This record gives sequence, C-alpha cells and structure tokens, in this order.
Amino acid sequence: MSFVNDDDPFLQVQADVLSTLDTTRPLFTSYLRIRSLASSPSSPELAQARNELETNLQDLSTDLQDLVDSVQAAEKDPFRYGLDVPEVGRRRRLVEEVGGEIEDMREELAKTVAGSHVKGGAMGLPSPSAFGAESPDGDGYAAFEQQRQVEIMHEQDEALDGVFKTVGTLREQAHVMGRELEEQGEMLDEVDTLTDRLGGKLQGGMKRITTIIRKNEGTC
Repeated sequence: MSFVNDDDPFLQVQADVLSTLDTTRPLFTSYLRIRSLASSPSSPELAQARNELETNLQDLSTDLQDLVDSVQAAEKDPFRYGLDVPEVGRRRRLVEEVGGEIEDMREELAKTVAGSHVKGGAMGLPSPSAFGAESPDGDGYAAFEQQRQVEIMHEQDEALDGVFKTVGTLREQAHVMGRELEEQGEMLDEVDTLTDRLGGKLQGGMKRITTIIRKNEGTC
C-alpha cells in the first residue's frame, strides 16, 4: 500500500519538471521551424531560439537529476519511504521518459552545430581564420559568436550527458530491482497463503475447544 502525500518532495519536483517540459515543447517546435527557414547558422532569430531552448533544457536536466537521485534511493528500500512497488515503477518510467525526450531535443541541437560546419564548407563560406583586415568588425564578430555558441552547447551537452548516463544506470538497476521485488512478492504471497491456512486451522481448533467446554459445563 502506498502512502504518497502532497508533501512528497518527488511530487513537487515532478510538477516543476512537467511544467517546464510543457513550456519547452513549443520552444523546441519553434526552434525546428526557425532552423528550417534560416539561411545562415548565425541568424539572430535562430540564435535566440536556440538559447531559449538550451536554457530550458539545462533547467530540466538539473531537476531531472534530483528525480533520478530520489528514484535510486526509493528503489533500494521502497517501504522506508512509504512507497509500494507500482509507485516506484511509475516514478522510474517518468524519469526515463523525460530523460529520453530531453535527449531527443539535445540531439537536434547537436545536429545544428554539426550541420553548420558542413553547411559552411558546402556553400564556400570562409572559416573564422580566413577573416582578414578588410572585415575586422561584422564578419569577425559573427564568427566569434558562432564559435562561442559551439562552446556553450558543448558545455551543456556534457552536463546533459551526465544526466542521461545516470538515467541509463538507473534503468539497469531498475531491471535488477524489479526481479528482486518480484521474488519478494512471490515470497509474500506464500506467507499470506500459509497465514490463511494456519488461521483456518486455529479457528477450527477454537471451535472444538468451545464445544468441549460447553459439553463439560453440561455434565456438571
């Protein structure tokens, strides 16, 4: 039996994650649309859409890490936290699903960086090292901004990778924990069956004792 209540920290963080995810999905859709229409990877509109999406993904990854830690603790001893096996399983699936959705978005962002490099080479755009004295301001600044965007995304990718590795570890631990809980469930079923059987025998014995007492009272 589960004793989950509204004060459970997991539920509070879960609400924040789902709320942020609801906000992030339209940002992701908008980003994909802008990217498909952008003529250059350094487009200001594309950069703004990417920055907004990256900020939300970073917030999601931070909160997701808290959920991962909570689920890992609960799987070790569900009953200590007043949880039953189905509730722990629900929380584990939530973490995996949210982590998978964030990973899909992150992969799309990574495609943009890689695609920008390919796009520059294919269209004959100059590399950052090719900017000379004749264009020290505009093009040089754009190249610097593009390089900075790559560095920021790389840092965020590393942070998100840590979360997804943890989710993967959690998934493996969940399989082991699931098997152990199934075995414990079978043992509890056997105990319940034995208890019912002994309870029936005890009731039968009590009835016989009551009958004997009444007979003895009748003969006195």
